[in-house]
Amino acid sequence: MTVLVTGASGMLGRAVAEQLVADGDDVRCFQRRPSGVAGAHDILGSIEDQSAVGTAVRGCSAVVHLAAKVSFTGAASGFDRTNVEGTRLLVDAAQQAGVTDVVYISSPSVAHTGTSLVGASAGPADPIRARGDYARTKATAELLALSRSSSRFRVAALRPHIVWGPGDTQLVERVVDRARHGRLPLLGGGTALIDTTYVDNAASAIVACLRRIDATQGQSLVVTNGEPRPIAELLQGICVAGGVEPPRWSVPGGLARGAGAVIERTWLRMGRADEPPMTRFLAEQLSTAHWFDQRRTRALLDWQPTVSIDEGFHRLAAHYRR
Repeated sequence: MTVLVTGASGMLGRAVAEQLVADGDDVRCFQRRPSGVAGAHDILGSIEDQSAVGTAVRGCSAVVHLAAKVSFTGAASGFDRTNVEGTRLLVDAAQQAGVTDVVYISSPSVAHTGTSLVGASAGPADPIRARGDYARTKATAELLALSRSSSRFRVAALRPHIVWGPGDTQLVERVVDRARHGRLPLLGGGTALIDTTYVDNAASAIVACLRRIDATQGQSLVVTNGEPRPIAELLQGICVAGGVEPPRWSVPGGLARGAGAVIERTWLRMGRADEPPMTRFLAEQLSTAHWFDQRRTRALLDWQPTVSIDEGFHRLAAHYRR
C-alpha cells in the first residue's frame, strides 16, 4: 500500500512509519519537520493547511493519522484548530483523493470522566464530559472521523494508552527531569493501578488495525500492554532507567487535583507556553486507577504485545546508558 502517516516526527508516529517501511509499504510522512524515517518520503506541512493536506494524501490508499496538539495546557482554540479542524481537513481530503482506509489515533482520555477505570471497555467518546481541551478535542475528532466510515471509506479509531519508550519527550523525559530536581511527588501514595503501552507494541497494534480494517472499521479500541502496575512502580522503573532517584514523598490526590486546577488557570492567564508542574487532568491521571480489558482489542486485531513492561525498562536503561 501507499500509506500516509501524519505526525511521524513524534516517537509513536516514527515507529509506525518505520514498521510500515519494514513491511514493504510505500510510506509518506507528513509533519512540520523531517521525520528521520529511512525509506519514507517526507512531505513537510501543517495539518491545518488545506492545500498541504491535499498534496499529502494524493495517490495514497491508506492514512494513519497521529498528528495532534498534545499538551496539558494552552488556549482552547489551538486544540480545536489542530485536533478537530485538522482532522476534518484530512478526512475530507482523503475521501476526495480516493483513500480507502483510515486509522485515527485517539486517546483513552476521550472517555475518561475523572473517576477510576478498572478493567474497563473502550467506552464511547464523550466531548461533553471529557477532562480538558486535549481530551475534548480528541473526542470530537474521533466522532467526526468515525462518522465518515462506510464500505468504501473505512475508518477505525485506536486509543493507545500512555505510550512510552526511548526518546519519549511526553512522559519519560518529564518524569526523569522532575525527579532529578525533586519535583516528582507520588499522589495518594502511588498505589493506583494503571496500564501503559510500550512504543513498539503501540506501533505494531496500529499497523495491525490497518491490516485488519475490514474487522476494525467503525470501531473504537483501547490498546495497552495489558500489565497494570501501581503507578509508584512505573515511576520507579522510569527513574531507575534514567539514573535518577525515584520519588519518595507523597501528596493527597484531592489536594493535588485542587492545586492543579489553580495552577492551570494561572498558566492560562499568564499566557505561558511551557507545561505547568500540575494540572487537574494530570492529577486525576496520577491518582486514579485506569486499566482496560484487552480481550476484544486483541481478538479484533489478531495481535499480542511482544515487549513486556520489564523488558521496556531494560531497553529504556540501555538508551540512557548510550
